[in-house]
This record gives sequence, C-alpha cells and structure tokens, in this order.
Amino acid sequence: MFKRIVVAIDGSRTSRRAFESALELAATHGAVLQPYYVVENAPVYYDVPGYDPSILRDELAAEGAKLAGELNAAMKQRGVQGAVAIGEGSSVDDVAKLVLAAATAFNADLLVMGTHGRKGFQRLILGSVAERCMRQATLPVLLIPAAAGVDEAPASKDSKGQPV
Repeated sequence: MFKRIVVAIDGSRTSRRAFESALELAATHGAVLQPYYVVENAPVYYDVPGYDPSILRDELAAEGAKLAGELNAAMKQRGVQGAVAIGEGSSVDDVAKLVLAAATAFNADLLVMGTHGRKGFQRLILGSVAERCMRQATLPVLLIPAAAGVDEAPASKDSKGQPV
C-alpha cells in the first residue's frame, strides 16, 4: 500500500516511537523509508553579549548525525531501504514547512510523525509541528501519540514479584 514513507524525527522518545512505527510499515509493505531531521536555526531577535547561536546549531547538527547513524543501522538490520535526510531551518521556514517539503521532494505517499499531545498554555507557546503538518499536508499523515506503546498501568504483582 505505501511505497515511500517519510518519518519526522527529532531525537525525542515520541519521534522514536514514530520511527519504529514507520520502520514496521516499511518492512511490512516493502517501502523505502526516509527519516527526516531538521536542524533548527531560531532567529535571534535580541543582542546578548557572549551569545553565539552557532553553538546550538552545531549541537543540533551533531545530534542529527548521531541519530542518522543509529536509525540507518536499524533500517539496514530490518532490510528496509532508505536513509536519514537532514534539513536545516531558517528564520523563514518553520519545521512543519520543511517536513512537508521533504515529503514532497521524496515523493512520499505517507508522512509519519509523533505528537506530544500538549494542551493549553504549552500548546499555545510551543505550537504543534504535527498539527501544522496535518492541516497543510496533501498526503496521508499518520500521527503516533506520545503514549503509544506505553502500558496504561503497570501489571500488579504478588509478594513474590509474580504477575497477578
């Protein structure tokens, strides 16, 4: 059904769950998988003595390279074709716009993303890349919630540590 899948990754547990889901889909459908990582370059609106935005940018780029190595190895182990792609943000392009452009450039037929499920003030301040992608996408988007794969409650155990 799906032959070209893009999955947005950022190093979080939520994006790792999204990657695992996309990897499973790719393995099941024989699809090519492209995990996509964005190095964000936040605009600097103020002048602070000693502040060097390139330090954060370099750390994010290093995180992306490390993540690429790990995820490329996981894909190879599962026999899934593809490779991690890394994009770089600017003050003009937000992450959602870059993710959708990457999906278009890859000719993807599915976009997989994790969603943190923020509400209220956090959502207002932090926004939602997943929501913006979902609203603007021209391809199917599969959202993997932060709680996916996490048990609701730990199993009860008796005094000997055995499940009941």
